[in-house]
Amino acid sequence: MNRTIMLAACVVTLGVPLSSFAQDMAVTAGEQAKVVLDNDKVRVIQLDIAPGGKTGMHSHGDSLVVFLTGADATQTGADGTKTQRRTEAGEVMWSEPVTHDTENTGKEAVKVLVVELKEPAK
Repeated sequence: MNRTIMLAACVVTLGVPLSSFAQDMAVTAGEQAKVVLDNDKVRVIQLDIAPGGKTGMHSHGDSLVVFLTGADATQTGADGTKTQRRTEAGEVMWSEPVTHDTENTGKEAVKVLVVELKEPAK
């Protein structure tokens, strides 16, 4: 086996387990999430979650959450704790780094923008 093929096989083998632990909301939320902006400073994800829909367990760093519609939701933390939330359209919320799942427990679809801040290049 030549070196290039062997190196590629190692990268693929090592990359699969690492990517499965990434817990990227743009992936775990599936079609409910759309990355609308991604640059060296921020990533903006638009969420459109139907009643009963979930984001899937995911992690993100510091972020700003802008509620385009009102929402009733249950957030489940990585440790299993549950928190009920009610937000109004136009509400803006700061979020520290977190790992959680969010479920739309309301009767209407929820539309949210999540602005994830990126670490400055060093």
